[in-house]
Amino acid sequence: MSKFKEFKPTSWSIDNRTSIYILTLFISIAGIFAYINLPKERFPDIVIPTIVVQTVYPGSSPKDIENLITKPIEKKIKSISGVKKLTSQSKQDFSIITVEFNTDIDVAVAKSKVKDEVDKAKADLPSDLKTDPSVLEVNFSDMPILYVNISGNYSLQDLKKYAELAKDKIESLPSITRVDMVGALDREIQVDLDMPKMIAAGITIDDVSRAIQYENMRISGGNIDMENMQRSISVSGEFKNAQQIADVVIRSNTGASLFLKDVATIKNGFKEKESYARLEGKNVITLNIVKRSGENLIQASDDCRDLIEELISNGSYPKGLSVVFTGDQSTQTRTTVHDLINTIIIGFILVTLILMFFMGATNAIFVGLAVPLSCFVAFLIMPTIGFSLNFIVLFSFLLALGIVVDDAIVVIENTHRIYQTENLSIIDSAKKAAGEVFLPVFSGTLTTIAPFIPLAFWQGIVGKFMYFLPVTLIITLLASLLVAYIINPVFAVDFMSKEHPSAESKSDNKKFIKNTRNWAIIIGLSYLIFGFGFGNLMLLFYLLYALHHFWLKRVIDRFQNIHWPKVQNRYSRMVTYTLQGKRSLYVVLGTVGLLFLSFFITAIRKPGVQFFPSA
Repeated sequence: MSKFKEFKPTSWSIDNRTSIYILTLFISIAGIFAYINLPKERFPDIVIPTIVVQTVYPGSSPKDIENLITKPIEKKIKSISGVKKLTSQSKQDFSIITVEFNTDIDVAVAKSKVKDEVDKAKADLPSDLKTDPSVLEVNFSDMPILYVNISGNYSLQDLKKYAELAKDKIESLPSITRVDMVGALDREIQVDLDMPKMIAAGITIDDVSRAIQYENMRISGGNIDMENMQRSISVSGEFKNAQQIADVVIRSNTGASLFLKDVATIKNGFKEKESYARLEGKNVITLNIVKRSGENLIQASDDCRDLIEELISNGSYPKGLSVVFTGDQSTQTRTTVHDLINTIIIGFILVTLILMFFMGATNAIFVGLAVPLSCFVAFLIMPTIGFSLNFIVLFSFLLALGIVVDDAIVVIENTHRIYQTENLSIIDSAKKAAGEVFLPVFSGTLTTIAPFIPLAFWQGIVGKFMYFLPVTLIITLLASLLVAYIINPVFAVDFMSKEHPSAESKSDNKKFIKNTRNWAIIIGLSYLIFGFGFGNLMLLFYLLYALHHFWLKRVIDRFQNIHWPKVQNRYSRMVTYTLQGKRSLYVVLGTVGLLFLSFFITAIRKPGVQFFPSA
C-alpha cells in the first residue's frame, strides 16, 4: 500500500512514461495538422433566421402596394410561432417584408413556414399579379469573398467567353458554391413584328408565338432494339440560328401560309443589360465568387487565384486580357489571423519568461508547455463541433494564456518542493505532489470555467456570435488539466534536477555548443518542411535559449537569491504587523468600507453604457 496519497491517473502516466511521450508527440503533430486544416474566417459563420418576402406589382402606388400586397401577406405571417420581429416596406411597384425569427428556430423550418403562409395569402392578392411573391433567406455566407474583373480591348461577347471559362473552372472547386457574372451581355433573338403586314395576312401575335414555340421542340421517338440493346430515339427541332426562326411557317385562321420573315424582322441581338460592372472607368465583366459555408476562406481565395493564374500561364487567356482581383476578404482575414497568432506566441513567451524568474528555467519550460499542448488538444476537438478558426476563437486562446498554466504551476512547484525538502525519489515526489493538490486544482479549474458556462447559452444574434468564446475557453481549460496531471509529471520525473547550479562551468559551455548544433538542424528542417513562419519561430526560441545562457540565467539567479527574498520578508513583516492587536479588525472594516465606497462612487459617476466601445 502506498505511503502517501496518490492520484491514480498521474501515477499510471509516470509508470508508463514512454506511452505518454508517444501520446504527447501524437497530440503535437495531430494538433498542428488540425490547425492547418481548420477553416479560417474573419468572423464566425453564424446563420441569422431572417426571411424576406418580395413581391413585384407593376403600375401600383405605394398606398396600393400596402393595401393589396403587404397587409394580406403580413396578416398570414403574423400567425407563425417563433416570429421575433416583422417589418415591411411598401414602395412604388414593390413590396418587401422582413421576418426575423428567434435564434432557436431552424432557418429551413422558418422558410418553409413563411412559404406556407404566403401560399395561403395568394387568394387575397390581386388576380392580375404576374409573378408570385418570392421567399428568400438572409445568409451572410452568400456574400462574395472575391471579385474577379476581366477587361481588355475585346468585345463584350469575347470577354464573356473568357469569363465563362473562368466561371466553369472556379465553380468546379469543392469550396465554392457559385459564381455570379455581372456586366455580361446575354444573347437574345429579337423578332420585330410588322403590324400592318400581319393585319393584311390575318395573323395574330398568338399565331406567331405558337408557331415559334411548336417548332422549337425536342420530341421523344421511343425506343428501338439494336443488337440486344435498347436505344432511345429523339427528334430535335430546336433552333440553332436566327435564319431557322425566320424560315418558320405560320398559318392563319383563314388557312393562309407564309414565312415568319415575311411579316417580321429577325435580329441576332442581346438582352437589355440589367447589371453593369466598371473598374477604373472602364467596362468590365465581374465574377462574384461565393464560397461554401464552413469552408476555409483563405484556401478558397488562394485556389481561385491559382486557377486564374493557370488560365493566363497556359495560354487560355490572351496577353492583352486584364484580370484584376478586388474585394478579397482573405487579405484582411489572413492579416487578422496572423496578428492574433503572433500575439498568442508573444504572450506564451512572456508567460514563460515570467515563470522563469519564480520557478527557474527548467520548471518554467515544463509549465509553459501547457500552453501549446492545451491549444493542440483544442484544435483536435474543434473540427468535431463545427468550429472554424476566427478572431473570436483566437481571442479566446489569448484570454486563456495566463489561465491554462495555473494547474501546471501548482503541480510542478509542489513536485519541486517535495523533491527538494523530503527524502523521496523524483518518481515518488511527482506522485505525491499530484495526489496532494488534485482536489484544490480541480476545484479551482471548475470555478474558473463556471462563469463561462452561462455565456454558452446566451440568446439572440450576439449570443450566437459570442458562443465560440466560452466553448473554446472551457475546452482549453479542461485540456490544461490533462496536461498538468498526465504529461507534466512525466517531464518532471525525467528532467527535474535536485538543485539548480548557479555558477557557469566549462561543461555548460560545451553543452551549449552541442545544443547549438542541434538547434541549427531543427531550424533548418523547420524552414524546409514547415516554411518561413515556423522556421522563424524556432529561430526565436534558439535566440531566447542563447539569451538565457549568456545573460538571463545570472539575472534570474540574482532575483531568486537577493531580490525575491527581500520582497517575501517585507510581505511577512507587513502581515505580522496587520495581525497584531485590533489591526486585523481595522483591516476588515477598511475593506468593507472600501467596497461600499466603490459602490457610492460608481452611483455618483454613472458610467455610460454602450453595446460596443466607440472607436
